[in-house]
Amino acid sequence: MNNPTTKPSKAGRGQPFSIRARLNSFRYALDGLRQFFAGQHNAIVHAVATVTVIVLCIVLKLNATEWILITIVTALVWMAELFNTAIEKLCDLVSPGFNPKVKFIKDVAAAAVLVSAIVAAITGLIIFIPKLI
Repeated sequence: MNNPTTKPSKAGRGQPFSIRARLNSFRYALDGLRQFFAGQHNAIVHAVATVTVIVLCIVLKLNATEWILITIVTALVWMAELFNTAIEKLCDLVSPGFNPKVKFIKDVAAAAVLVSAIVAAITGLIIFIPKLI
């Protein structure tokens, strides 16, 4: 979780453990989340969906197992979207113009988000439909 604008970390290469370096790694990760939300429209869509699902979970009084399943599939979607965004940005940096190989990479990364969202939706339907009926 190193910030690319700073010197590469030497942690794990003979350097002593540093609480400051660990705190910085969290700061970089939080900065990545801030940038993600500021620049990605899909982040807002996922945030609205996540809040809606959480409210539904509370209203329908899900049990612990159901909460765990919803949490896992929700995290899966968020992780896929974050990785997809990182891959797209890297591709744009490496190959700013159109490149069919880069298009393939971006399309496959986007497909990972789609697959995770479909799995999350199916999981939600399996859990929520019986409670709504």
